[in-house]
Amino acid sequence: MTRIREVGTLWIGGPLSWMEQLCLKSFVDKGQQITLFSYEDIPNVPKGVIRRDGREIIDTDDFIKYEKKDSFALFADWFRLHMIQQCPGMIWIDTDVYCHRPMEYDSDYVFGFELPGEHRVNNAVLGMPANSEMLRQMIAFTDDRFSIASFLPRKRQEKMRQMAAKGKPVHVSEQPWGVWGPMMVTHFVHDLKLQEQVQPLDAFYPITFRERFKFMRRASKVEELITEKTTALHLWASNKRQLGNIHDGLPPSGSYLELLVKKHDINPHLAPIKSRGKSTFDGALIDHVDLEDVSAVADLTGQGRAFTLALHHKFDCDIHLVNTNRAGEFNDTDEDWLADYVTFLTEHEVDEDCIKIIRDKSKLKPVDVICNLSGFGDRYKVPALKIFLDKMMHSDSRVFMDIRKGSGAFPLIRAYGTNTHLSDREEDGKTVARIRLEPKPPEPLSEAEEDWSNLAGELAGKEGWYRPGTNGHSFLYMPRCPDTLVVTFDNLDIAMTKRDDRRPWGYSFIKEQGWSMLGVLAGGWTWYREPWVYDQFDQLKKEGFFKQFKRVVFYGASMGGYAACAFSPAAPGCDVIAVSPQSTVDKEVVPWESRYKVVWDRDFTGKYGDAAKVSEAAHRVSILYDPYEPLDARHAARFTGDNVQHLRAPLLGHRLGSSLNQMGILSPIILGALSGTLTSKSYYQLLRARRDSPRYQRELFKRAIAKGHTDLAKSLGAHIVQKNPNRAISKGLKELS
Repeated sequence: MTRIREVGTLWIGGPLSWMEQLCLKSFVDKGQQITLFSYEDIPNVPKGVIRRDGREIIDTDDFIKYEKKDSFALFADWFRLHMIQQCPGMIWIDTDVYCHRPMEYDSDYVFGFELPGEHRVNNAVLGMPANSEMLRQMIAFTDDRFSIASFLPRKRQEKMRQMAAKGKPVHVSEQPWGVWGPMMVTHFVHDLKLQEQVQPLDAFYPITFRERFKFMRRASKVEELITEKTTALHLWASNKRQLGNIHDGLPPSGSYLELLVKKHDINPHLAPIKSRGKSTFDGALIDHVDLEDVSAVADLTGQGRAFTLALHHKFDCDIHLVNTNRAGEFNDTDEDWLADYVTFLTEHEVDEDCIKIIRDKSKLKPVDVICNLSGFGDRYKVPALKIFLDKMMHSDSRVFMDIRKGSGAFPLIRAYGTNTHLSDREEDGKTVARIRLEPKPPEPLSEAEEDWSNLAGELAGKEGWYRPGTNGHSFLYMPRCPDTLVVTFDNLDIAMTKRDDRRPWGYSFIKEQGWSMLGVLAGGWTWYREPWVYDQFDQLKKEGFFKQFKRVVFYGASMGGYAACAFSPAAPGCDVIAVSPQSTVDKEVVPWESRYKVVWDRDFTGKYGDAAKVSEAAHRVSILYDPYEPLDARHAARFTGDNVQHLRAPLLGHRLGSSLNQMGILSPIILGALSGTLTSKSYYQLLRARRDSPRYQRELFKRAIAKGHTDLAKSLGAHIVQKNPNRAISKGLKELS
């Protein structure tokens, strides 16, 4: 009977890249049990991987590393020995080891030669009897961090002895790479005469370190080297440097790596390779975006395509490409980088509708993220940056840029906000700093609030009213008719800085219908968890404010969708329309909600707390959501009242309103919902328009492939490209043929 083996590994250092996700998931998909040890939470571990605390093996905060390469490989070399000792029978694998087929070795000795000549043994795959002499001796050797290994070159040993004699012994972190790794394992294998236990080269290393770049070339170059003896493939994490520098942190098109991520349904765009040793790649900037939502990113110089792509796939945001030269001028001809940039985006599954090319200064608009890498303040003169900051920054924007020492950029940006230093690099003998610029936090009575106060007073008129509250929250009532009142929930920052008319959401739309409007505005991403807001709804209910209208409708999206449901008890019998809402962000109630950390510490209890529960007082609650967005679907599932109408919008994402608007059906859907005429039947009839949506077509095509329905995918893809050009699907069809 075949012996069932378990493998284990360790990860230190934040989220996984697609390479680690791929390797971990390959063991799950091949049916081999895999355990991932870690010392902190990792947000993107593939489903099916067993999680264990690394302190079960070594309880320490001393994560030693090779200082010259800034690598925790040294700690991993130490950890694996103790894992094998404490978990008998478990095979260690590095996080860059891919499972070609299950490792079903009967022997507890599991390691392989890594080079022709069958001498050097690698430890990326390592198994030994827990009570073996080899393991005992290696653990004893690693107990002394200043030991002088007998297997080091003689000159190196002599130099280390001289240093020790001077009272300056060489710590293992300063010793050669692999001293606790392949060098040590090779030594003890030969010293204890265990060569017969070593697997041949093609078991784990058919592609040797010297040949590692083949993983980034045509898939056939790797496939022809794999044999019947191959059970695992060391993908060589050192490939990350070339992947990051040349391939934007993504698997190259047509490569063996691309073949594998598709086979195991890994989306590399959501987890690009961000660093290798002391090298940091542009995709890593995604970890420094501290915004809950991004609707648009602008690239001023064409140097941030890995970053903008990661933003798009994380937030489904639009990408604005600013066609300006190094002097900040707009010309009739396109810059050289523009065409390649657009091709790169469309080849990586960005709909052309989401790409906006800005060819005129008058078209510059506020965006959430501005990318100015290797541009103004670095390779271009900094004064030209001013026009872009003036026109494109809003109160919650983030600007990522490079600043060359002596450029004068720091004095310029100081007027726009504060900056966070992210990294440095040396170029042409000068230091270039990469920073994140963010607007200064507003004062309690900010200029924006004063502007809003004046504007709100004008909008309210003599018959309405405006109530400013605490921490930027406010209520604005605009009476028009006693038949219908629409209560909307919006963010003051968005209203004042992202909309040309500086009006609450839906202002013009609601005004055209002649309906009265109550706009509730939050002072940022607060989810309206403010006692002053509760008091206002209590007071309006007590005064009978809502009873004067024949029909009251609460409307909101995402954070506003939560509020529309949560505050509906103030107007019992009202209708609620919520787009992609959260039911609550109380971590005790929804521990699986990993977004919106900014409000995890807020109180979501009380009569206006859990939206899924308190909204049962409403007449009807219509929830629009994408059932394939896992977190949105889990929130929607918590709304179980008899008054709930679940309106599914498959494969259109969290930013559902944007997708519906692109299809031209947002207005009739919202109008029908607000007027009370929207039924499930009429909604799904309108939703048929998604069949012509490039995003929907692409997602449907990908899902058919992921489910193994190749013939269906081919038929579907052919039908789509016959009706309209869809580059992503055309590319997918070629790969299927």
